[in-house]
Amino acid sequence: MLQDNRFVTPKPPHPIMERLTALAPGIALCIAVTLASIGLQHLEEGAVEHPYIEALVIAILLGMAIRTFWQPSALWRSGIAFSAKQLLEVAVMLLGASISFAAIIASGPLLLAAIVATVIVTIAASFMISRMLGLAVRISILIACGNSICGNSAIAAVAPVIGASSDDIASSISFTAILGVLMVLGLPLLIPLLGLGASQYGILAGLTVYAVPQVLAATVPAGLVATQIGTLVKLVRVLMLGPVVVGLSLLAPRFSGTQSDPAKSRRFDPFKLVPWFILGFLLLAACRSLGLVLDVALGPITKIAGYLTVVSMAALGLGVDVRVIGRVGSRVTAAVTLSLVLLLLISLGLIHLLRLG
Repeated sequence: MLQDNRFVTPKPPHPIMERLTALAPGIALCIAVTLASIGLQHLEEGAVEHPYIEALVIAILLGMAIRTFWQPSALWRSGIAFSAKQLLEVAVMLLGASISFAAIIASGPLLLAAIVATVIVTIAASFMISRMLGLAVRISILIACGNSICGNSAIAAVAPVIGASSDDIASSISFTAILGVLMVLGLPLLIPLLGLGASQYGILAGLTVYAVPQVLAATVPAGLVATQIGTLVKLVRVLMLGPVVVGLSLLAPRFSGTQSDPAKSRRFDPFKLVPWFILGFLLLAACRSLGLVLDVALGPITKIAGYLTVVSMAALGLGVDVRVIGRVGSRVTAAVTLSLVLLLLISLGLIHLLRLG
């Protein structure tokens, strides 16, 4: 450009604006898939009252469907990758604000011990089942944590810690979601078959059903007592997600296949030892327990975390190669099914052995 007989170099764009411009198309696409998924969930709720298939699952399925017919170009890929990783990490951190350690005390020591034991045993057993079926370490961890804690939410929280791929996450969530719906529909059949009381059935539902909304759907047929107890047990079970994710963050380098520099490993760096979003999760949980997170703020925080998670799942779906899922589908299905059966047997055994309910 010639100005006053001199050449003036155009001013380069600000790095932040340049970054936002690059991310905008992919993020906008993920948001569009999210809005469609939420709309489909609302239609489902209007038809059957309870969302048996949540927007989170619908988003990843829609993303996978789009990816099947369309390969995102470079224009879209950076925003999709950002949504799949960074937005998911923010969502996991925000979930800490909904966790209050008072729920642990209220549940009682015997029930608390049963929940902790169930989670630990089923994580180990599910992992071994998956490995015996020939699945890789990362997808085995995803299946084990999803089956043992809270289904899709646990898979979404654990995935960034262990560096799981989009294909592993999509495979785990897809098959876990299918069995989660079958659990909601089939679990009430055990009430007459096993002669379970309302309290016993509520504990069983809380220990085995994946998502909190699904626990509500599974326990409503058994009455208010079963619903209240099932929800409490499920919420305490969800509290195990924090310690499990922290533990996995410590173990992650051992199965990452990379060798660290011994000199660097001697220097303590909490942000490398534990991911930043896990530290944020624990900090928000502590603030919630101390009453520093106001009740009026809890609803918006939880909704934001939920929306960000759905956006991330849409991004994951858009990055999935369905052919990869097809190659591992039968083994993943077998691993999730056997793990779920084991979880049911362990939960029933604890209920009768400890006379819970």
